[in-house]
Amino acid sequence: MQQIQPAQLQAWLADAGRQPPLLLDVRENWEFQTAHIESSTLIPMGQIAARAGELNPEAEVVVICHHGGRSMQVAGFLERQGFSKVYNLTGGVNAWARTVDPSMPTY
Repeated sequence: MQQIQPAQLQAWLADAGRQPPLLLDVRENWEFQTAHIESSTLIPMGQIAARAGELNPEAEVVVICHHGGRSMQVAGFLERQGFSKVYNLTGGVNAWARTVDPSMPTY
């Protein structure tokens, strides 16, 4: 899996000439409701194994959590399931809030 920094993801999302990735948020619902990156899809970590079939293994996927630990585990799982374009958001939404979107609540 590759690591992606918040600023790199911000640039990717702003690049109209590049297909945006699937932003896969693997936190719990209450965390997602507190703060999330716009257009992200919530599938809590505990549901990933059962719901991985809903995801396109050919898509570029950026996995997101609070600080990057859960997302790294999910990214590894997805790679083992045949996903080849998986990125882990380094530092998670906490780093996104600190470096990209200071208006985003932190917890």
